[in-house]
Amino acid sequence: MDNQRLILFIVFSFSLLLLWEAWQDKNAPAPVAPSAVSASAHNAAPAPSQALNAPVAAPAQAGFGKGQRAVVETDVLHAVIDANGGDLRQLELLSYRETDDRNKVFTLFEDNQTTPYMAQSGLVGKGVPTHRSVFQLNPGTYRLTKGAARLEVPLVWNDPASGVRVEKTYIFKRGSYDIAVKTRVINGGTQPVDLTPYYQLTRHGEAPRGSQFFLPTYTGAAVYTDAKKFQKIAFKDMADGKADFEKTADNGWVGVVQHHFVAAWLPEGSIKREFYVRASDGLYSAGVILAEGMLAPGQQKEFTVPLYAGPQTQTVLEQTAPGLDLARDYGWLTPLAFPIFWALDKIERVVGNWGWAIIILTLFLKLALYPLSAAGYKSMAKMKTLTPRLQKLKDTYGDDRAKLHQAMADMYKTEKINPLGGCLPILIQIPVFIALYWVLLAAVEMRGAPWLGWITDLTAPDPLYILPIIMGITSVLQVKLNPQPMDPMQAKIMMIMPVMFTVMFVFFPAGLVLYWVVNNILSIAQQWWINKVVERSAAK
Repeated sequence: MDNQRLILFIVFSFSLLLLWEAWQDKNAPAPVAPSAVSASAHNAAPAPSQALNAPVAAPAQAGFGKGQRAVVETDVLHAVIDANGGDLRQLELLSYRETDDRNKVFTLFEDNQTTPYMAQSGLVGKGVPTHRSVFQLNPGTYRLTKGAARLEVPLVWNDPASGVRVEKTYIFKRGSYDIAVKTRVINGGTQPVDLTPYYQLTRHGEAPRGSQFFLPTYTGAAVYTDAKKFQKIAFKDMADGKADFEKTADNGWVGVVQHHFVAAWLPEGSIKREFYVRASDGLYSAGVILAEGMLAPGQQKEFTVPLYAGPQTQTVLEQTAPGLDLARDYGWLTPLAFPIFWALDKIERVVGNWGWAIIILTLFLKLALYPLSAAGYKSMAKMKTLTPRLQKLKDTYGDDRAKLHQAMADMYKTEKINPLGGCLPILIQIPVFIALYWVLLAAVEMRGAPWLGWITDLTAPDPLYILPIIMGITSVLQVKLNPQPMDPMQAKIMMIMPVMFTVMFVFFPAGLVLYWVVNNILSIAQQWWINKVVERSAAK
């Protein structure tokens, strides 16, 4: 029947969408493993266009080797700063755990020769340090003391030949993932210095640890400007030279996005800036170059650029920089997803548990969409009462499909039933369901959040497979409540689909499965009741 075919089409389309995105994510060209010390473009400072009127750098070569190090410990971060380039080489977020090993603290920036990820900065031009120059620092551990609001880690670079001194200071704040990088340039020479600082993030191209095939999420660079808004730049496009984004502006930021976390350089004010990306030897860099003007002999200048490196917490991103909240990607249903998360967040603040918040929100959505779903279930219930008569028509007309369809159309007209009535309301509800799907997938607030008993992390799969099994059972019950297709093949497919979804949902985060289970249970209750009402009415 037409409605079964449409339902099958919807189910298969959603399944294929998930599988296609997963395939695309897994079958991107494999990155080349970066060498320990690369002589590629990553050793050179970025070359700005003539829009910024700055010369190309002639950098010192230091590679990714280890130099003197400062280990930083705050209440939320554990960081490692290397004297080589003054890079921020390692960053652990103490409040979060690795997805595939709950005993390990989550590491955002990795001090790893084969899969490095780091924050770098430098200056473009002659006689100034790049991200390959060697700074001086006092090695050791820097701890944020009790009662202190901030912690500073100073680095110094001197060039006796030019008389230029550069002081780079990392500023860490209590309870914050916002790390300020303050740079003071002192011109003790006889020639003016063109101040063109740059800030970049350099990363390997592999998917983050804990990534799952059935849950593809974006990992790549992003640029935000007031004019073009949030612009994704895939690593593949960088490698192919096809990156398309706004290059120059007097506002905006550049970052690297991955599931649940983001790192972004956030220049402040309306200073002229140029964004760039580059790829080489399996490494991908995204950065911004600023125009700070000329520094005359005997003068000094100080400028600061914040680096946000942390979780995609909705309220924090909104307060940190314009457009940074868009790093939390809800896809094409973002306008619908934002109010859904807002409601979910408000409920959690009242009940104090994300699992119960998911259940309550699912109930509210079901109530809000009740008229639509009731109309659909009523139509399917009426269709179910006609199943014996439809089967008789099929037996009567056999393989004469034209006469069969005409007889079915006449019956629908006589009984005042729209065969598509059970599907159109479902089509209207699909955007809401998909938006909630992406909200639950993207919400870092649920990372490590328990529900009850065996569910200790709503963003991790159910360790005992209880929720997927319940979902499979309820899906079978839903199929049983629907009118059965006359086509034996369609009937078999309708029964196979719950099994397929059960297998898929074994790998899904428990929070997503919990939503589907609750929605299924509410749908079964509603459909069962409407079926009973329609059957009693038909009996009369």
